[in-house]
Formats: sequence, structure tokens, C-alpha cells
Amino acid sequence: QVQLVESGGGLAQPGGSLRLSCAASRSLYQIATMGWYRQAPGGQRELVAEINVVNVTEYADSVKGRFTITKDNGKNTVYMEMNALKPDDTGVYYCRSHMMDGYIYWGQGTQVTVSS
Repeated sequence: QVQLVESGGGLAQPGGSLRLSCAASRSLYQIATMGWYRQAPGGQRELVAEINVVNVTEYADSVKGRFTITKDNGKNTVYMEMNALKPDDTGVYYCRSHMMDGYIYWGQGTQVTVSS
């Protein structure tokens, strides 16, 4: 099992920036893929960005060029830098780990609100 603790959400103005962090309770070398998902009000949870154990990244089309996912293996932490934020980026952002053994774990979520 792994615990995931997200932080860094909050309120930002359109065009602003936020950085999310997800601290894992186990080594990232034991995790095949770490990802960020978001769920807008009334919507489904959707992939925003993910990074695998060898640092290959994938992004939703809507965030390409604006969001960057990185990780620090020494701190067992994954980050997502979000720039040029738009109101459509509003939602609850969840960290997800897909383990080498196939199990999937979710964090508790952190709220991001983009509004003027």
C-alpha cells in the first residue's frame, strides 16, 4: 500500500501559476506511473499529466505547453507546475500511483480554483 498526500492547490487568477506536490509513502522506483487527474464540478475524473519510472511524460491536449510534471526520487515526490491557468482548469486535482504490481492508489485531492 502507498499513501499519497497532495498539496499546493488554491485560488489563482487567469494567467497565473500554481505548483502541486504529491508526496508518496514509498519509493518512486516501486511505482510504474505517477499521475495527476482532475475532476471539474459535475464532470468525470480525467488525466491531466503523468510520468513513469523512466521519466517519460504524457499530457492531456488541453494542458500541453502550460503544465509540466516532474519528480524528485530522493523526496518520493511528484510535482506539477501549472502556468497560464484558465478557468477551465478549475477542479479537484488528484494524485494517482500505478504500482509495479498493478495496484492503483489515489490521494485525497486538492482544490484548484481559477477565477478573477
